[in-house]
Amino acid sequence: MSTSVQPGQRAEVQYLLRVGDACLVLSHRISEWIGHSPVLEEDLALGNIALDLLGQARALLTRAGQLGEAPLDEDQLAYLREERHYLNPVMMELPRGDFAFTQARNLIAACWLLPLWTRLQASSDAEVAAIAAKAVKEVRYHQQHAAEWVVRLGDGSAESTRRMQDALQQLWPYVNELFAADAIDAAAEASGLGPAWSSLKPDWDAAMDEVLAEARLARPKDTPHVYAGVRGIHSEHMGHLLSTMQHLQRAYPGGVW
Repeated sequence: MSTSVQPGQRAEVQYLLRVGDACLVLSHRISEWIGHSPVLEEDLALGNIALDLLGQARALLTRAGQLGEAPLDEDQLAYLREERHYLNPVMMELPRGDFAFTQARNLIAACWLLPLWTRLQASSDAEVAAIAAKAVKEVRYHQQHAAEWVVRLGDGSAESTRRMQDALQQLWPYVNELFAADAIDAAAEASGLGPAWSSLKPDWDAAMDEVLAEARLARPKDTPHVYAGVRGIHSEHMGHLLSTMQHLQRAYPGGVW
């Protein structure tokens, strides 16, 4: 494999990588359903959602690479970083789980990304604002699609209700990281690049509570722990994910289409 790259440490680069990596890693997890979904239509729907997220990731990684201390493209950032240099929230890297787990995670992520992209449309970086204008339309569909499945399964049979409630219970401890504040967050807000993630919580709460109420699901209790994927501290699952995602680049260093 080619020598690994580490992007510059400027706050705006780290902020964009956090969002771009979240989209990239979640896209990879969703893509694992292709050929395994319960119905053909869902194969297509999840494939399209994964492609949307991949497109968002490519755009943000490209912009982050342009702003770094040394210019990097999206392929270098996607394939040539080591695990500790990825800045996605830990929730995005968790194994795909069952169908209920996937739809619950998709809902949590979409309810977080929608207000984030909405506010990024007013970014002081014109390119980021343009990326957000397209992404917000895509994520609005992602949220609607996941919400329909959460309601359908949550207010369905005893088995589907149990699975969806269990999925929420498993995912809830990872939610706090989506709204954790730190110096990177504060710098992005101060410069106008993007909103502090903590400011997204009220919109996320409202969207999630509306869906959970319709699905007749109990909102899990909040936990105090905050994971640190956005600081490069990942779960044991991240290394396995990267070994798959980076396989071709490792096998054929420097290879291009």
